[in-house]
Amino acid sequence: MIPVNHNEINELIEKIDLVIADVRKSVDLAAKSLESVHEKNRESARNLVHYRCFRKHDLTAIQTALRNLGITGFSHSEGHVMASLLLNRNLLMGLIGRQEEFLKIPHLDIPFSKILLETNTTELMGPRRKGRRVGIMVTQPTETANKPELVEGMLKKGMDCARVNCAHDSPEVWKKIIDNLRTTAAAENKKICIAMDLAGPKIRTGAVAPGRRVKKIRVKKDETGRMIKSKEFELIANDAFSPSTEGIPVGREWLSGLKAGDELLLNDTRGKKRRLVVTKRLEGDRLSVMTDKNVYIESGAEIRKRGERPVRVGMMPAVEKAVILKKGEVLEVFKDKIEGRSSLYDQEGKLLAPARISCSAPGVFSRVQLNDPVLFDDGKIEGVVIEKEAGKFTVRITRAAGSGASLKAEKGINFPATRLGIDGLTETDKRDLEFVAKHADIVNFSFVNSPDDVRDLIKELKRLGVLNKLGIVLKIETQEAYENLSEILLAAMEVRPVGVMIARGDLAVETGWEQIGMIQEEILSICGAAHVPVIWATQVLENLAKKGLPSRSEITDAMASLKAECVMLNKGNYIEDAIGLLDRILRNMEQFRSKKERMLPRME
Repeated sequence: MIPVNHNEINELIEKIDLVIADVRKSVDLAAKSLESVHEKNRESARNLVHYRCFRKHDLTAIQTALRNLGITGFSHSEGHVMASLLLNRNLLMGLIGRQEEFLKIPHLDIPFSKILLETNTTELMGPRRKGRRVGIMVTQPTETANKPELVEGMLKKGMDCARVNCAHDSPEVWKKIIDNLRTTAAAENKKICIAMDLAGPKIRTGAVAPGRRVKKIRVKKDETGRMIKSKEFELIANDAFSPSTEGIPVGREWLSGLKAGDELLLNDTRGKKRRLVVTKRLEGDRLSVMTDKNVYIESGAEIRKRGERPVRVGMMPAVEKAVILKKGEVLEVFKDKIEGRSSLYDQEGKLLAPARISCSAPGVFSRVQLNDPVLFDDGKIEGVVIEKEAGKFTVRITRAAGSGASLKAEKGINFPATRLGIDGLTETDKRDLEFVAKHADIVNFSFVNSPDDVRDLIKELKRLGVLNKLGIVLKIETQEAYENLSEILLAAMEVRPVGVMIARGDLAVETGWEQIGMIQEEILSICGAAHVPVIWATQVLENLAKKGLPSRSEITDAMASLKAECVMLNKGNYIEDAIGLLDRILRNMEQFRSKKERMLPRME
């Protein structure tokens, strides 16, 4: 029998008693915050208050002493703080024969805390697929507005929730995407949850001078340059074509006269003669054609059927260009909506004009200061403010990849050391919220920073008549939001259902790359204390979704996402492969891990 030191255990009990007393008092001190919490969130809100107080104590010495006695301690206690404290105290009492002093375990015990989280997750995002606890959310590309087959593929691979970002496209395109999602899911006898992101006050780069209106059609080649596979693309009637549509616009009357097997001829932008073959007629005023060589097709180019008069290609969207930035160069950032461009040099390499871009947030210009760090495009490009004047500030680029980094329009700009004083709900968000309230199941609230931001959203939901009907997901993507997370959650818990998204891209830029690992663990713990489901987001299986091949670190990151209730994937040409792999990882690994707890199934 292992000898037990009664004096040491009594001292340990006294230390735990002090923590218990403090935790009990914390609820009285937070009584005002708890008054307005939704009745179904009361237990969770009290536990969050308990956890906040619990974590103000340095528990490392107590944990070490408990582990030396074979007691696991408080490693996974966030969902049931008081129960864990009392259980550990009672175990110590039992070791020294003081069973008569056992304290009663409160209603919020360990099993019930797990039930609360499961209930809240189901209410927010719907039931999970059989054999998988963690859901999969997928950002929808614009193409799903016109291609139900894309939705069908994503659903079959394992998508549970579809994300539509209000920062892109238009209400007309959003409606088409959502209609395709709902219709295809019903045909597949599946339920789909629709989440829509409000754009929020994210500070973004302005427009960049556009390129030519040209589309490159690329065939697949081997390493010697020989064609492996021909390329099919679509011809679409001009009046059915939109900038969000994939394909080449041509005249409807001419298009209606084509049939499978017809040969089409054109000279591309390089003057190269190209031959296209019609393969089949598609629904919705579209034809599929095939090429066995790369072809660059520009608006205004002539296409003709052999032996007939030519038709001109209609108006296509301009190629998106970028500002190219190198380390050491300067970038002028303008308040006015000028078109961005790269630095201009003469033939001898002398700088004629620095690179420039506009910024979407006018309020930034009065708050940014000399020497403030500035980061662009999720931190891919870094700089520091070296000059400031009315309507403009100048940034010296201190980090840019390789021979030059590309900065496109609508990319994020972060000011990690600047207090910008920007509210979380913009006038554009309020207009978009009217659409979200009619068509979605969840609103993803971008750049929430304070409890007041949450109250503004609740006020709007009440005005629209969807309070406690439309789910809320709070996107935590700033240092300020992280610091205010407990208060933000308590404000949000006035309504149901509620979730949190760890938006790791902006959050990492704001808090520093070296901090993001620790910060996401803390967010998981705080949300666990409130029994609020968490969505693990940003760059999960990004290489696989975009390039078709995952990196090793992406696989381990996907495994780490088992700590959350849902994982978000971004769009890409190989998104179905990414969904399928993530589905397999989650199913295979859930037997080894439940949330943050490691499970030990029998080894063969």
